[in-house]
Amino acid sequence: MLKLSYLYLLIAIIFEVIGTTALKYSEQFTRLWPSVLVALCYGAAFYLLALSLRQLNVGVAYAIWSGVGIVCIALIQVMWFRQWLDIPAMAGITLIITGVVVINVFSNTVTH
Repeated sequence: MLKLSYLYLLIAIIFEVIGTTALKYSEQFTRLWPSVLVALCYGAAFYLLALSLRQLNVGVAYAIWSGVGIVCIALIQVMWFRQWLDIPAMAGITLIITGVVVINVFSNTVTH
């Protein structure tokens, strides 16, 4: 069951990243189809995040969800939109990655 919770969390992250990318294309919700995609993806992301909370601690699940999402969006920002990151931004993202790893490797609060 724990593996299924992590699968739900992974799929939630994917939907959140797609939704956030579509948010850029929605042009402040002035374009219909990207706006619809944002709503659908965010709805799916939150639903799957809620399913993952059956076994995962809410704080840990949210930290993983938001941290991995931030890293993925930063990579899309650089590779897709050609919006570069400066050294402080890269350092901060590295700290986020480190935090997610520390939680998953060393914390005893990963499940409840």
